[in-house]
Amino acid sequence: MAWKKFSGEIIQTPILEEVEAAIERETALGNKLKVCIGTDSQVKGTVTDFATVIVFIREARGAFMFIHQERTSQKMTIKERMLNEVQKSIDIAYQLCDLLDLYEVELEVHADINTNPMFKSNQALHEAMGYIMSMGFVFKAKPEAFASSCCANKMVQ
Repeated sequence: MAWKKFSGEIIQTPILEEVEAAIERETALGNKLKVCIGTDSQVKGTVTDFATVIVFIREARGAFMFIHQERTSQKMTIKERMLNEVQKSIDIAYQLCDLLDLYEVELEVHADINTNPMFKSNQALHEAMGYIMSMGFVFKAKPEAFASSCCANKMVQ
């Protein structure tokens, strides 16, 4: 799975090692971190682009992120696509959770799902929330889910 920085620089080491190096570097600089993971997707004709982001928030000092992008030509309903986004976020959160616990870094999983029933994505809200919380992760949905609805969204536009 290829990851890159926001600058476009490809990350050459495994993502777990890169995350640990980032935590150690930021901690040495005196920064308290929180990690937010989110995925967004965009349908473009017959192709769906997905972007998963790991956002590192430095308390009172800005943020940076790592990005993974992929695309598929598999047709999906809106609900399937929303749950696919959640699955991608959970997969990376699960890979990182032991490391984040070790360094006492708070973790949130963000879902690009609207809490307002007027929006189509709301169809997947209860399943997504149940899935994320049952895995033991803190769940955030729109409008609080900036990792997916802002950061990942920027990568698929």
